[in-house]
Amino acid sequence: MGQPRRGGALAAVLALLLAAPAAAPASAEAHSTPHYRNPISVDVGDTFADPVIVRGDDGYWYAYGTTDPLREGERQPHRVPTARSADLVDWTYVGDAFGPDQRPPYAANGAAFWAPDVRRIGDRYVMYVTVTDTTVSAEGSDYAIGAATAPTPTGPWTFADEPVVAPRPGGGGGWLWTIDPSQFTDVDGTSYLYYGSYYGGVSVTELTPDGLRAVGSPTLVAVDNKFEGSYVLRHDGWYYLFASTANCCAGPATGYSVQVGRARSPRGPFLDRDGIALTASRTGGTPVLTQNGNRWIGTGHNGFLTDLSGQDWIVYHAIDRSDPYLDEPFGVNERPMLIDRLDWIDGWPTVNAGAGPSDGERPAPVTTGPLDERFDTTGLARWRRADGDWQVADGRLTGGGALTSRTTVGGDLRAETDLRLTGAASAGLTLADRVEVRVDAAAGRLVARDGGRTASAPLPAGFVPADRHNLAVEVRDRRLVAELSPARLGDQLAVVELRLDRPVTGRVGLHATAGDAEFDNVSAVRLYRPARAVATPRIGRVLTSYSDEFTGGLGPGWSWVRPDPAATVAGGALRWPVQSADLTGTGNTAGVLLRDAPVGDYVVETKVTLDLGEESVRNYQHAGLVAYVDDDRFARLAQVAIWNTRQVEYGYELPFAGQPVYGGSIVGTPAGTTWLRLAHHVDRATGEHEFRAASSRDGEHWTWGGVWTFPAGTTPRIGLVAHGGAAPAVTADFDYLRFYR
Repeated sequence: MGQPRRGGALAAVLALLLAAPAAAPASAEAHSTPHYRNPISVDVGDTFADPVIVRGDDGYWYAYGTTDPLREGERQPHRVPTARSADLVDWTYVGDAFGPDQRPPYAANGAAFWAPDVRRIGDRYVMYVTVTDTTVSAEGSDYAIGAATAPTPTGPWTFADEPVVAPRPGGGGGWLWTIDPSQFTDVDGTSYLYYGSYYGGVSVTELTPDGLRAVGSPTLVAVDNKFEGSYVLRHDGWYYLFASTANCCAGPATGYSVQVGRARSPRGPFLDRDGIALTASRTGGTPVLTQNGNRWIGTGHNGFLTDLSGQDWIVYHAIDRSDPYLDEPFGVNERPMLIDRLDWIDGWPTVNAGAGPSDGERPAPVTTGPLDERFDTTGLARWRRADGDWQVADGRLTGGGALTSRTTVGGDLRAETDLRLTGAASAGLTLADRVEVRVDAAAGRLVARDGGRTASAPLPAGFVPADRHNLAVEVRDRRLVAELSPARLGDQLAVVELRLDRPVTGRVGLHATAGDAEFDNVSAVRLYRPARAVATPRIGRVLTSYSDEFTGGLGPGWSWVRPDPAATVAGGALRWPVQSADLTGTGNTAGVLLRDAPVGDYVVETKVTLDLGEESVRNYQHAGLVAYVDDDRFARLAQVAIWNTRQVEYGYELPFAGQPVYGGSIVGTPAGTTWLRLAHHVDRATGEHEFRAASSRDGEHWTWGGVWTFPAGTTPRIGLVAHGGAAPAVTADFDYLRFYR
């Protein structure tokens, strides 16, 4: 969700809940299109924050957003606005999930519902929401996680009488931020809920089978003061915890972004690519999605979906840096819904193969294909009946026996169907009249067979065959992977892999034996093609005339903004005691050591040792690089102490609406000695200066993060800073400042 931090350089401002009359429905769903352009929520509203998407039984996709006005000037919040799409590109507003007077019994008057998460559990949909104000306390901000159930994605929604997770007292006063719920079902059938934010961290708790109450003891999976907006999915046997970091709502300085860790258990420990835990004081986290210098900043709070080709997608909100507020400055941040390809490279997820959020036309998600059957208008006209008794009614196929499609899909493919089973039935898909994947209720297994080759996996205890499930089968070359899930959201109940005798070519079939089955939303399309990673900035030769190794005093070319005589050069390093001063806001009392940068593209690097310890509160001591135009326009890359955590913050300040605005993005994990880089590029179309940040714990393996920009016509200089507080006394040691081209 992105709620306020507790002060300091990353302090966030709680988004105002303004209000508006209900928006009129937008245009009806348009025809499928091969391309799309962000934001995809443009026909629904100017803002649509904290989005998630699910596919309904009717084959449409449904999106849900947080309580906000939808349009500029409306000023009346929509209580979980809901939209529908046939193609994930053109969306229609279909109403709000909750009426103006609808709330659970424990909610206070005026409570809002933030950050919905919608899942299928059993035979119904369950929506988890943050309830912002309850009757537990008169002081407010006593957040809770609530749940509502409905028979369809559009309701009617009925709140459970009790919260899933009740308000939790905070050790530092007030109430822990019990917000941003996200549900996950494991392969053993256990249901979990992830929740939490900066005050209290992200935790996971087990749920009752109906998903409506927390049971047992929660486990902390992501440290406080860094993460919120969690989302967990299972991929290739790993559990991936996506979480948003930094400030959701700093207007034109918003640096919200998504990082990830993975584990072998839904309770963690979740480690990043470098093996650093998301619960560590020097906090881990591998970037998945961060701003890249185009119009979109504050790219965070993600959901997840898979299209019919098997390609994964990330849905999230972002801010157009040229239009950051819904109405007046410093009010509701305008955060429309975006979608982009989520690629898996070397076992780690990244958006658009590392390119980041898209601005401009992109290939759209695949939502139709050669075989796309909903049994709503054509009956069995597109199928060949092999045997058995089949009937089509109410948009569903029921019966038993075997059917084969008249459509041929060859090569690498993905086929899927929604299905229910009666009693001990066995039902599923066939490929090329020889490969069979079936849900065997009597045996309690998901089975794949190709001639004499067979593989299977157990269905979870308590599996209910009569509940609706999705069966998806992918074949690439001769490797088959079949997944059974509640609703296609990365939470498989069973996964089977099988090496095939030969490639698959031919038709897709349906089969049911030992009882009847119900099929719906049958599709078969060509399988997606994996992407290759986008290259990171290249490091060239050292530009010695611009660099300084600090071997003979402070070299020529340096200049000070507010000199600090305590900074000295000795023993091959610049030694700078951290000042009790800062650059943020209007104070501007801190010293800045600067030098001119070369013209054109370059990379600048420093190595800084700063002993910030661990766990203890050292707000907000930091040291590192700065790209500086003036005291109210700069980008600062530094290792920093933020309460109990140690992070690499890429902060940014710019003038807006008559005052300086500060925000930040988070890059990699700091060490006692941390290497920092800024890669400078001039955009040929706009003339803007783009600075992309990176950090390293060893000087060899780098984590690249987000981009901040400076207007064309400015001349950013490069420098060093050591700010944030003199108690306890600590000195930053800079080994060098090097420019590369």
